[in-house]
Amino acid sequence: MNARLDHRNPLVFDTHELGRRPGALQRLTRTVDAPRDLGIQGVVGVPEGTPVELDLRLESVMEGVLVTGTARARAEGECVRCLEPLQLDVEADFQELFSYPDADDRGRVIAEPGDDAEDDEDRFHLEDGLFDLESVLRDAVVLALPMQPVCQEDCPGLCSECGERLADDPDHHHDAVDIRWAALQGLAGTMSDGEKDEMSGDATRSARVDEKQEK
Repeated sequence: MNARLDHRNPLVFDTHELGRRPGALQRLTRTVDAPRDLGIQGVVGVPEGTPVELDLRLESVMEGVLVTGTARARAEGECVRCLEPLQLDVEADFQELFSYPDADDRGRVIAEPGDDAEDDEDRFHLEDGLFDLESVLRDAVVLALPMQPVCQEDCPGLCSECGERLADDPDHHHDAVDIRWAALQGLAGTMSDGEKDEMSGDATRSARVDEKQEK
């Protein structure tokens, strides 16, 4: 049966050299271009085409090939506090078993119906000695990235009143205005000088009348 995986894909690896003798080891290093949507969409991720360094350890076991590795790359995103662009180094560790197609015939325990074991389609399989690392890499990178990235741990964010970035102006503030006087101040600002004098005169006459009544 012809393999469906393309060996020319940089995230597809060949295990023929490793062999199927349990305990056999092979170490690989490879730099690949990041696939599309490698990260948390709309939050932070490794841009497509960005170099991703892979350090892999392949171990032959009874059921298949156990792949242990580390991926390193530069991610980009936006600070959730001040909305400024940011970059961060991401290092993701992973381990996954790629089973032989005939692993069940080699003594692997088969889950009985009703068991809580994972369904067969949830497992990763070798195809003609090849395995595709993309799904494993994607899951590992997503788990290694922060859900709420910040440009710096103590980023103060944005001013809630004007939206200015507070880190650029540590002394930034707005004078507090008592809302009980805000309406009167606005009214005073729209009145002419004559109206203000008239209101002042009315207030004075009213005070004199009140004083006479008290006497």
